[in-house]
Amino acid sequence: MTGAATVGSQPEKRERQVTMLIAVVLVCLNLRVVFGGVDPLIPFMGLHPVIASILTALPPLCMGLFSPIGGNIAARHGEERALLLSLAILTAGVIVRSSGVPGLLVGTVIASAGIAALNVLTPVFIRQRFAPQRLGVMMGIYAMMMGGGGGIMAALSVPIYHATGGSWPLALGIAAVPAIAAMVAMLPLLGTSRGRPGARVKRAWHAMMRHGTAWSIAGFFGIQCLVFYTMLAWLPAIYVSKGVAPATAGLYLALSIFGVAAGGFVGPTIAARRNDHRRELLLSIGFCVVGIVGILLAPVPGAPVWVILLGLGMGAGQGIPGVLYAKRTVDHPQMTQLSGMVQTIGYLIAATGPLAAALLHGWTGGWKWPLIALLGLLLVNGVISLPGGRAHVIAGH
Repeated sequence: MTGAATVGSQPEKRERQVTMLIAVVLVCLNLRVVFGGVDPLIPFMGLHPVIASILTALPPLCMGLFSPIGGNIAARHGEERALLLSLAILTAGVIVRSSGVPGLLVGTVIASAGIAALNVLTPVFIRQRFAPQRLGVMMGIYAMMMGGGGGIMAALSVPIYHATGGSWPLALGIAAVPAIAAMVAMLPLLGTSRGRPGARVKRAWHAMMRHGTAWSIAGFFGIQCLVFYTMLAWLPAIYVSKGVAPATAGLYLALSIFGVAAGGFVGPTIAARRNDHRRELLLSIGFCVVGIVGILLAPVPGAPVWVILLGLGMGAGQGIPGVLYAKRTVDHPQMTQLSGMVQTIGYLIAATGPLAAALLHGWTGGWKWPLIALLGLLLVNGVISLPGGRAHVIAGH
């Protein structure tokens, strides 16, 4: 009898692991799908340039402002229900955003709030629900799907626009499909969700802001994200200014985004095998430096090499912090605190990048100095990252 029960429990356990894996993959896919289709569609929207600029700046700004809500939702309702609620907020934002120009900005804010919570909760859920030896692979999947989802949507949005008779609301609205699929995948997991009504993440900011390690990780993540969002906004324009056709420049952006997906998988997978991560952090910065130097100085025919190298560095730089949240903390509440602080500060830093680059381009009349400024920030990041990469654990509170 006992043996039968044991045998019966193993398939059940495997089935639950598969269910969790599918749910994680779908949740991670949604982390950037909503944003990936916007930039390619802007030329078809007929927006005022100021509105278009606000639209591209809103996602990182809102993700920074709304990141603290993720931990508090999880404390009250448990990770599974918090993920489901965040996906529901994301879906609502996509629907509002697809209602036309009046709902475009409001829907983007709502969708960004849902994604901000998902950004914080997903690494914590992975650490809590998967074995330690799978941490690297799962964090790699997390970052790879995040980058790949944005790349897929960037590639599909214009074809969908044409296939729907020139309807950009429908082209943007297709992002609701993976969000709904992720919600369905989360439903079987709700039975284990544990929360405490009225609970909050205890003194999250007061706890983490005392630690230099947390600031180091936040600074590293912020600068890497700043580089990513700046290049996401302006890489095609940089190559168009070099005489490249807009369609080809868009292809270079797609190559860079898929480089982000690859770097997002490889970086965390390697980093999870070690406790000292200074080498991995510096390598991710180095790939970005080499890529930007190539974009700045190398002949245009070599562009695919440089944008892929840049993408690898940007992807690793956004994925490795997920490993650091787990490796530098002692328990899940502390990990939630660190994840919330890093992403709040990091995305607020990142939100300044595209606008600052545009202003510098306007003042100097070219892209040389914006790229040099990014190189300077990356060199500073090499110093900032070292304390966060050192092998140690933040003391409990």
